[in-house]
Amino acid sequence: MRRYGKHTDEDDIRTRPNRKGNRPRTNIRPKHEDAAEGLVLTVDRGRLTCLVEDRVVMAMKARELGRKAAVVGDRVMLVGDLSGAKDTLARIVRIQERASVLRRTADDDDPYERVVVANADQLAIVTALADPEPRPRLIDRCLVAAYDGGLEPLLVMTKSDLAPPDKILELYGDLDIPYVVTSREELENGDAADRVREFLDGRITAFVGHSGVGKTTLVNALVPPERRRSTGHVNAVTGRGRHTTTSALALPLAGDDGWVIDTPGVRSFGLAHIDPSRVINAFPDLQPGTADCPRACSHDEPDCALDAWVEAGHADPARLYSLRRLLATRERTEGD
Repeated sequence: MRRYGKHTDEDDIRTRPNRKGNRPRTNIRPKHEDAAEGLVLTVDRGRLTCLVEDRVVMAMKARELGRKAAVVGDRVMLVGDLSGAKDTLARIVRIQERASVLRRTADDDDPYERVVVANADQLAIVTALADPEPRPRLIDRCLVAAYDGGLEPLLVMTKSDLAPPDKILELYGDLDIPYVVTSREELENGDAADRVREFLDGRITAFVGHSGVGKTTLVNALVPPERRRSTGHVNAVTGRGRHTTTSALALPLAGDDGWVIDTPGVRSFGLAHIDPSRVINAFPDLQPGTADCPRACSHDEPDCALDAWVEAGHADPARLYSLRRLLATRERTEGD
């Protein structure tokens, strides 16, 4: 066996020929300076539908992005075939920095964080006033996720023909959250869509809500007829809606002055990704009362100053209960 010494002549080094005749691998990645910007409209099994100028383009994620995934609402840079023709496929090479992020986990014990929507300006939290019954705890969780992700909340109450909105308005009236109340009749004649659209024009709004609250029905009233999605019904026995929206989808408002993002109905909204100390940000009516709290107060202990704040009439006791129940779910799983 031939052995090489310290001072080996380069001519003595044997090299293995490249039988395939291709270039060797390199860590230097192309800059893709000619990439075009697009908006992710929906994601389905690794294929992303993007809007590039006025064309709908199918794309896949480039390998160099690693595990970083694009979601609905992302601004991305694409290369390849951008014609939008049938059976063509572009490639996403960059994901632009996000202005806002709506995130959730499956439950409070799930460490896996899911990005639902990116770059939305507003989160429309849709709740039915009856059939199914409203779930204030789920609304609170959505508010926490909205404030934490940089989205402005909008409360949309549907089915006011079945129950009045008084209880919900009383619970959230002091939070200065904009709201809209709609009925089935108003959805049919277009009045509800007109009033909701006033809050949506020129903005990107993500819609989230429990299954069966009429979220997709409302979205269908806001978008062009050819872009409408199928809807379901509420089970008369369980009081729960059936999932008809299975993936998030960005749709242009009628008139192309803004976007709405319809998301699948949720039955739980985990907050495992959110630091408990930030949960209070979703309760601005309680925040001033924390000024006299002990350092590192969990707001769920005997010395918490919020008890005296609420007893003095500065906030609704139901809001403090909601905060503490929400904080409790960060430590143990609890049904909403």
